[in-house]
Amino acid sequence: MTTKPEMSAVDIAKAVAGGKMSALAATEAALARIKQHDTILNSFTDVTAERALAKAHAIDADIAAGKEVGPLAGVPFAVKNLFDVAGLSTRAGSKINRDLAPAKRDATLIERLEAAGAVLVGALNMGEYAYDFTGENIHDGPSRNPHDTTRMSGGSSGGSGSAVGGALVPIALGSDTNGSIRVPSSFCGIFGLKPTYGRLSRARSFPFVASFDHLGPFARSVTDLALAYDAMQGPDAGDAACTTRGLEPTVPLLANPVSDLRIAIAGGYFQKNVFAEAVEAVSRVAKALGATQIVDVPEAARARAAAYVISTTEGASLHLDRLRKRPNDFDPAVRDRLIAGAMVPAPLVDRAQKFRRWYRAQFSEIFKSVDVLLAPATPCTAPKLGQVNFNLDGVELPVRANIGIHTQPISFIGLPVVAVPVPLEPLPIGVQIIAAPWREDIALRVAHTLERMGVVAAPAPRGF
Repeated sequence: MTTKPEMSAVDIAKAVAGGKMSALAATEAALARIKQHDTILNSFTDVTAERALAKAHAIDADIAAGKEVGPLAGVPFAVKNLFDVAGLSTRAGSKINRDLAPAKRDATLIERLEAAGAVLVGALNMGEYAYDFTGENIHDGPSRNPHDTTRMSGGSSGGSGSAVGGALVPIALGSDTNGSIRVPSSFCGIFGLKPTYGRLSRARSFPFVASFDHLGPFARSVTDLALAYDAMQGPDAGDAACTTRGLEPTVPLLANPVSDLRIAIAGGYFQKNVFAEAVEAVSRVAKALGATQIVDVPEAARARAAAYVISTTEGASLHLDRLRKRPNDFDPAVRDRLIAGAMVPAPLVDRAQKFRRWYRAQFSEIFKSVDVLLAPATPCTAPKLGQVNFNLDGVELPVRANIGIHTQPISFIGLPVVAVPVPLEPLPIGVQIIAAPWREDIALRVAHTLERMGVVAAPAPRGF
């Protein structure tokens, strides 16, 4: 038995643990797909073949010896290249970081997935320093959309979206500061989970905005997504923001009914600045779930503006020395926004943080009467590579800055979100399933229900 691109992580792990397929075969199949298709998709920046084959051999040896193997035994995965991978410099999509010494230890989430039996096969392309929504990188080239390679994969976790959407690996990890898991999920037609802020450890990953940064998984099915998420949970002293909550497994809860959940549609701001495909996607999801209530989220536009202020100032502070010493080695679009962030007056930052507390309190009130909110993940399907502007509600706006128009007000206060792919023609688009803090289980249950109903699904890649 050998793996096929459509095999899920669950299928691979069952076959490996049951002796129907070797971890080595699963790994070799993934490496072969990467070699065959990534010259087109450009999702990988590093392929860790030697390491992956050694890990696969070790898993097969454990099975032969009758030892227990984890729930992800033999499952290939890859990570955005801002995760530390032992032996690689953590480039974070930049030219400058390539001069760093190789990491001595893997990021915590890599260690946890490998402890569950998964096999790391490489590091993935991304927008420079995660300040990007397009998936375009001037140093490594753009990662391409697996459904139309002339289009964006989304960013900044573009390589992660492209690799999973292109069925090169069943699971990938990315980061989400203002939407960088949800945007590639939407454009590439896959499932993505941005957990509650502080839920998953960020230890040994390169930051962007510490007060917003989340790490999370991408997958082609909800069960795979939940399986990866469960394997990565747990406190970690290496990340000061990481929760001390114990493990709260979600896989056993996926099949629970959602009839008891109060599901509403985010109104007002979230129903503006959208193309017809985003309206259709939310409508299909809402109809399937019987959701008719519309809840207006107060001051969501202001939340997005405040998120911009905090992002650009924290990012500028992080990169100030690099901006002074090596300005010409930055992507000019990233450099200029960081320089602008360095000049934002301190009173504006203070006001943004105070507003953030108020806005969090408003959502606490909303979640007293609602369990789930539905909202667009992106305003449109994937734009063309290099596209500079698009028209939103009659206004010509820059693409790069406005793809995350519906994601930023949510990560601003760290809410858990599952992005689900609605397989429209000719391109898929995502919907956000938003839950209260620490209720990833609810968002995943709703996503699983929609998947079983056939309303959401990861379409097979068709662009290459």
